[in-house]
Amino acid sequence: MTHTSDKRLPLGSLLALAMGAFITILTEALPAGLLPQMAQSLGVSEAWVGQTITIYAVGSLVAAIPLTIATQGARRRPLLLAAIVGFVIANTVTALSGNYLLTMVARFLAGVSAGLLWALLAGYAARMVPEHQRGRAIAVAMVGAPLAFSLGVPAGTYLGNLMGWRLCFGVMSMLALLLVIWVRAKVPDFAGQAAGRQLSLRQVFTMPGVRPVLTVVLAYVLAHNILYTYIAPFLVTANMVERTDLVLLVFGVTSLLGIWVVGALIDRHLRVMTLVSTVLFGLSAVALGMAANNAAVVYAAVAAWGLAFGGVPTLFQTALANTAGDAADVAQSMLVTAWNLAIAGGGVVGGLLLAQFGGWAFPPAVLALLLVTLLVAGLAKQHGFPASHA
Repeated sequence: MTHTSDKRLPLGSLLALAMGAFITILTEALPAGLLPQMAQSLGVSEAWVGQTITIYAVGSLVAAIPLTIATQGARRRPLLLAAIVGFVIANTVTALSGNYLLTMVARFLAGVSAGLLWALLAGYAARMVPEHQRGRAIAVAMVGAPLAFSLGVPAGTYLGNLMGWRLCFGVMSMLALLLVIWVRAKVPDFAGQAAGRQLSLRQVFTMPGVRPVLTVVLAYVLAHNILYTYIAPFLVTANMVERTDLVLLVFGVTSLLGIWVVGALIDRHLRVMTLVSTVLFGLSAVALGMAANNAAVVYAAVAAWGLAFGGVPTLFQTALANTAGDAADVAQSMLVTAWNLAIAGGGVVGGLLLAQFGGWAFPPAVLALLLVTLLVAGLAKQHGFPASHA
């Protein structure tokens, strides 16, 4: 499998990874669309059910790095299967549980599985193809994430409202079970790192280029989550709160277009695409800050933001895979941790800005973080985001 044709990607294998990403994001986000039903069924408030998303993120945050370090020597496919089986168990327990605490334990296990799976995906995709196809391969493996946000969560919410929330988690268990069979049939196995070649967390962190990429991840994703998490309160200031669903649909559609564009160009233009994405998001923040009371400008700005963000996970994971080489999985576990910190930080920082200044404060804060992103990525032209990558 490592001698894949220069012209054809191993789509059957890569799409299995994409299905893993789809299940991961759907498992994480679905409770947001089913809060009232879950609250009534479990006998707690909607705010407490909201913590099922928080505990999932905590599981990913605390597990990604230690699990990846501990399993460096393990063969890759059994490790991938173990992460997927974690979703089978966690979603089955969630579907059957009538106890809030048991549900929280299951959600934590799902988060742990997600932390391990996210750390594996990019490195796994990169090992299936020649070096010059890494970006495209990672783009295919990552396409499950925006699909989950744009299609999976709305479809799951609709199904939950139609037939009950427990059925949704049961369906996700079945999807994960089918994915186990798919991975066994189609995804190649790879050896883990030999004991003598395993690097410590500190050694990977201090590799040239790793820290700039992680800094860019933290700043860019923090900027995104400040705005995305509090898009409804921001739209209140624009008198468009009743259009929140349509605004998010525009974002979802253009983010799918964004990942397609990045997938087509990333292997030749990773640095340029990173800088263009940052500038495009920055321009959308400027537009939102200056003309938020104009509906047409808001839709155009959100469309540009979605286009900019869609391919960002692929850009950052490819940059880190190229930079870290054989230590890609350990480096990706750091990316998973930085990404989850940025999600949590977006909730905290955005909440403080909203409380102190109102939604108008979001665009300037986003722009400041994107200027940091642009500066760090711009300076990392030797390592991290090189001017050319063969």
